Amino acid sequence: MDLGIDGKNALVTGGSRGLGRQAALALAREGVNVAICARGEDRLKETAAELRELGVGVVATVADLGNSGAAVSVMAAVTEGLGQVDILVNNVGGSMGTSDLLNSSMDDFQAVMDVNLWSAVRLMKLALPGMRERGWGRVINISSIYGREYGGTAPYMTAKAAMIAATKHAAMTMASTGVTVNAIAPGSILFPGGSWERFINNNTPEGVDEFIERNLPAGKFGWPEPIGATVAFLASTHADLIMGACINVDGGQSHNLF
Repeated sequence: MDLGIDGKNALVTGGSRGLGRQAALALAREGVNVAICARGEDRLKETAAELRELGVGVVATVADLGNSGAAVSVMAAVTEGLGQVDILVNNVGGSMGTSDLLNSSMDDFQAVMDVNLWSAVRLMKLALPGMRERGWGRVINISSIYGREYGGTAPYMTAKAAMIAATKHAAMTMASTGVTVNAIAPGSILFPGGSWERFINNNTPEGVDEFIERNLPAGKFGWPEPIGATVAFLASTHADLIMGACINVDGGQSHNLF
């Protein structure tokens, strides 16, 4: 299937590993020029080299999008290196604090909101005006099933739910312009260096098996490639009528009806 995005330019935040890396690779395989940013320079360079092997233009920028000024500098680097941003994938995220609201500090809430929500809002505000002016664009926000139902820490759940709300509102604002805004809600996705790898390393095999039996109907953790494939489809011309959606990619893990 030709996704109709060959030659477009994408920015994938947190694009050096895990879900962001797979999103970047999936887009690059469709001929999309890809900019990635992340905090770690070594892994960023490795992923940039992988992308260049696919024959597309690549920009790799070291940035911590939890800092308020980083979005502007990242967007400037992408524009200088590739040109206009046609596809924005807000993937960067993370969690901290304890599981409940009362024991999570306000600093925990602020840090998690900065990384997960405000980074995405800042980049959408920078990218959407140009997309609207050109009459075409795609924004794909990586949320979580714990933005749709109970789970995770209070700061993380709050930030990811707010991301879904921001996605819906932006999508309705852009609905008549040729620009679509959607979200993806991954389940428990296992990849090197990720939180679920740490979970496995910090628990007994029996504890991990119990978690899988209790929470994962597919009988195993998810993996990044289906997230990348969903990103590529939502970025494509075949997804013109998908607006404001939040798509679960979770192996049946979530319990919500919608």
